[in-house]
Amino acid sequence: MNNVRNLSLAPQGEVKIAWVRRHMPLLAAIEEEFRRSKPFRGLRIALSVHMEAKTAHLCEVLAAGGAEMWATGCNPLSTQDDVAAALAAQGMHVFALHGASPEEYQDCIRAVIAAGPNLIIDDGGDLVNMIHTEYRHLLPDVIGGCEETTTGIHRLRTLDREHALEFPMMLVNDAACKHFFDNRYGTGQSVWNGINRTTNLIVAGKDVVVAGYGWCGKGIAMRAKGLGARVIVTEVDPVKAMEAVMDGFRVMTMDAAAPLGDLFITATGCEGVITEKHFARMKDGAICCNAGHFDVEVDIAWLKRNAVGCGVARENIDDYTLPDGKHIYILGEGRLVNLAAGDGHPAEIMDMSFAIQALSAEWMATSRPERVKGAMLHDVPPEIDRRVAQMKLATWGVSIDTLTPEQHRYIFGF
Repeated sequence: MNNVRNLSLAPQGEVKIAWVRRHMPLLAAIEEEFRRSKPFRGLRIALSVHMEAKTAHLCEVLAAGGAEMWATGCNPLSTQDDVAAALAAQGMHVFALHGASPEEYQDCIRAVIAAGPNLIIDDGGDLVNMIHTEYRHLLPDVIGGCEETTTGIHRLRTLDREHALEFPMMLVNDAACKHFFDNRYGTGQSVWNGINRTTNLIVAGKDVVVAGYGWCGKGIAMRAKGLGARVIVTEVDPVKAMEAVMDGFRVMTMDAAAPLGDLFITATGCEGVITEKHFARMKDGAICCNAGHFDVEVDIAWLKRNAVGCGVARENIDDYTLPDGKHIYILGEGRLVNLAAGDGHPAEIMDMSFAIQALSAEWMATSRPERVKGAMLHDVPPEIDRRVAQMKLATWGVSIDTLTPEQHRYIFGF
């Protein structure tokens, strides 16, 4: 059972999956372990993550552990139809279409929930939100789940604070081996991969405005600086703003940055970061894109309502003509530029992130934590974080020191 666009694309998708398998040694080791231990035997896993090759390999690893996989995407533009077809050809239940309409996207999420999942792997919170609103009768069957990204964790914290979250969730994004590397180095590189291959323009010498200086913003700004851009950071948090200044970046309000920037990248997880008043002050030909999970950071809706013309300047670049004749360019429809206009994070980065994800899912399946209203959120156990870090160092051939018994007593007192 699936709704992939064209099963004949499966061989093309398998080539992509084979490539990432070769570059994801941590998942390969976990897959072999899961084949023996079968931690998910008899369980259905509903997964909503960007449907591309690295996610497909995660699905394979979970299936090797005995799971019955029901998979969909978490963004209409990040699904790769050939990868979805390759997973469906393996016998998994796949519901994902590139360019899905809002209704089709929601229907795909409904399809994987309707299977009655026991475990949930979510990216952004759409799956968790829908099961709580439309499929409450299935909640008792859910053991728990794992959330991949910052936006989803914000949504989970709100639910838990209101005592509305009905099952335990692991905060995968908060693990050190996830956000330190995925958000900073993964986002930092993949955002620029998407921008550069989409625009085919030079970055050196341009004024680049990065909205938000969290881990994603830090990575984007660092890579922009390395590419030769003059970088401006906008922030609402005074501590992060101070950090950006000390890292060598100019910091100002978006109002002040609007007339200066050649390229704007939002990475805040909030809405309304670039709006009508900013478009009005931008240069003719300014380029805007988003690296946050949802397409609400750049006010595309205002552009659609008020532009006197809209065309396609180049694949994945929409050209909006404002009433004063100025052109504003939007990449990837304002959705995640690294996935809507690229292939997402490098395989080696997602190897760590999805290793955390797979081991966290195993922990959830085997530990089965209690349901306590207002205390449903769980940090990734530190032993999982350390294990993934040690596995990664081993793949690099790197050895590190260990504390002597005396040093351990000095630091920890026992």
